[in-house]
Amino acid sequence: MKKLKTIITTGVVIIFIFSYGNISGNSDSSGGSGSAQTTSKSSQTQTKPKQTTSKTTQTTKKSTQTTKKSAQTKPKSTQKSTVSEPVKKPKDSGSVTIGKQTWAVANLTVTTFQNGDSIPEAKTNKEWVEAGESGKPAWCYYNNDPKSGLKYGKLYNWFAVNDPRGLAPAGWKLASDADWVQLVNSVGGQSLAGTRMKTTSGWSEGNNGTNESGFTGLPGGYRVENGTFVNLGSIGTWWSTTESKTFEAIDFYLALSGSLSRGSTPKQRGESVRCIRK
Repeated sequence: MKKLKTIITTGVVIIFIFSYGNISGNSDSSGGSGSAQTTSKSSQTQTKPKQTTSKTTQTTKKSTQTTKKSAQTKPKSTQKSTVSEPVKKPKDSGSVTIGKQTWAVANLTVTTFQNGDSIPEAKTNKEWVEAGESGKPAWCYYNNDPKSGLKYGKLYNWFAVNDPRGLAPAGWKLASDADWVQLVNSVGGQSLAGTRMKTTSGWSEGNNGTNESGFTGLPGGYRVENGTFVNLGSIGTWWSTTESKTFEAIDFYLALSGSLSRGSTPKQRGESVRCIRK
């Protein structure tokens, strides 16, 4: 019996020691490594919010910068819209002021009087001669060519110039002898007037002018009393409203020289007409 008790006691002691060792070992292995892993994960988990906070801060800065840019842009557009440009008055390209006078820069091209009556066109030499001999108004193109009218205007006999129905358009008048003399004085006198009134091209033999006056004098030629056309490219002639003799009237002409000449010419001749503002 003593022997059996001793064996039982010894076994119990062995079982107790073995159980205590397992309990102690499990507690160390699970307590040490398991606790470290948990701490590491929580540390990583805490790092992420910091990154998110940084991104949020950057986003806030960007949105702030965007707000500043848009705020700066608005005043610029507002400033542009408030600037008002001065109103520019349209220029009258059909006239030029020389001294105290305002002249048309192109020769007259009307085919009716102020009251609407037609001015007869004389296409043939016979028609031109008959109009002149009977003292009736007439007009024509140089060489009866409408294309020449685009550049030089029309040629009129003096009876059209002197007609009481009025050849000049409304607001204009035909230049008198005194008007032409005033023009000559305004551009430097008779010896210089031609050069300063002639166009810079279109004159034969290179005898062009400077046109510094702005008159734009072209060599449109003229029509002789018998109906012949002469001197296109070398002479430009213009009627005045002033009568010099029974069958003649004062006219002014530019030639190849640098002067503007004054003449007394038969009323049947066909010449250019230049208007002046009233």
